[in-house]
Amino acid sequence: MGEQPIYSTRAHVFQIDPNTKKNWVPTSKHAVTVSYFYDSTRNVYRIISLDGSKAIINSTITPNMTFTKTSQKFGQWADSRANTVYGLGFSSENHLVKFAEKFAEFKEAARLAKEKSQEKMELTSTPSQESATGDMQSPLTPESINGTDDERTTPDATPNSEPRAEPSQNALPFSHRHSRALQRKLPHDVVVSAVGETSHATFCSC
Repeated sequence: MGEQPIYSTRAHVFQIDPNTKKNWVPTSKHAVTVSYFYDSTRNVYRIISLDGSKAIINSTITPNMTFTKTSQKFGQWADSRANTVYGLGFSSENHLVKFAEKFAEFKEAARLAKEKSQEKMELTSTPSQESATGDMQSPLTPESINGTDDERTTPDATPNSEPRAEPSQNALPFSHRHSRALQRKLPHDVVVSAVGETSHATFCSC
């Protein structure tokens, strides 16, 4: 129901000899109806011809096809999908010209339909591509750089961190001052020996 004939003519139908690729082989014994069909469901144009119940032409028109007039009453076009070349012999030059004009018209319509289909596919696929890009290029935030409170770790907890070194000599002056202060506060007969911590106390026996 979606495919309807939009132009018809009559011609003798030929196909190129698949062996020699030079000679024409007639596929109809007499002139038959050759029609352009438009499939609104698939948005494509086809050339169809039947000899009785046998389809002798079933060619989908594509933007890269070309119909060539090789004489006043004969024209041809190559169909790569069918892997053949079709030839049509008309009863007059006027019929040939009319068929060639329709071929060019529907070839252009096929090109526009293909471009429209490609644009529709691009518009359909754009949102998902933007979404994927957005996920990959999310804005940097302090949390994404430093991590959240739960994700942050102290230097001592990192796997590659080195063991903490013993207090350096920079801490010793504080320890000496601390020990002198303790000595002033303690009785004179108590001697405190401390470097960092009080190690022991000795009471004078005199």
